[in-house]
Amino acid sequence: MFGVIVSGRPVLTDAQAVSDTQFAFQVPSVPSFSHIVVFLLPGTTLPDGMAAAVYAQLPNTTEFKLLGAIANEKPSAIFKVNNKAGGPAGGGVGDDDAMIDGAAPMNGAAVPPLALGISVEPAMQVAANLEQKKVQDAANAGAGNALVLRQNPVTTKVLAQRIIKNCYDFLTSWGSGDTVPLKAFQAWWTKFENKIEHDPSFLERSDGG
Repeated sequence: MFGVIVSGRPVLTDAQAVSDTQFAFQVPSVPSFSHIVVFLLPGTTLPDGMAAAVYAQLPNTTEFKLLGAIANEKPSAIFKVNNKAGGPAGGGVGDDDAMIDGAAPMNGAAVPPLALGISVEPAMQVAANLEQKKVQDAANAGAGNALVLRQNPVTTKVLAQRIIKNCYDFLTSWGSGDTVPLKAFQAWWTKFENKIEHDPSFLERSDGG
């Protein structure tokens, strides 16, 4: 029912039938590759209301990770399978970001093949699993951003000092006297609000400018 293409290699159609609804391909990991195409063979259609979820088992692991899915209305998809090889590929039903690295031999040891699993499942279930994956990926990305922020903390006191400095530098440009017209403060506030709107992170930089 299914075929697999890795650029520069022969088309794979020799899927191992694990069950009536589950199929597996063993894709050599060497030489490394960044994208893989999964498609329905010509003349093949899935039962109504069904989709084919595509999973990948990382070399040297036992876990299958969901990559995405294909369906009758989207009979082929490109999945990015090397997260060091640029941005995600466009492709199948739902989120089809890749999540495995291209493998390379280490100390002359043989590199296990990529195990690609295809499971024919109810389309609604596949859609729900893809949505859950998207939420998890977003949460993981958020955790990574939070870590970066914790590594470069900008305290409320520092931000306040930078706001005051920004205001002082602007107002003193109106003259050297001890009094500043109200319109000068209003002009600063307007300028400050515009800058915040167009560059929200400018106060987090060391100069606050």
